Amino acid sequence: MKKVLIALLIIIVIAGLIMFLPDLASAQPPPPPDKPDQAPIDGGLGLLAAAGGAYAIKKMRDKKK
Repeated sequence: MKKVLIALLIIIVIAGLIMFLPDLASAQPPPPPDKPDQAPIDGGLGLLAAAGGAYAIKKMRDKKK
């Protein structure tokens, strides 16, 4: 009788895990907060563009020599 109760308890626990764990495992995360439409462009991008332009001018002058 004791073995039957243990087997029944194990079956109930396994059935409960099978029924409830897939719902927890497949839950989606909450949606992200609202984001602005445009990304801010700081002075770093302008400095990078200026450095690239200066490098291009240097290469053109070196090519002429």
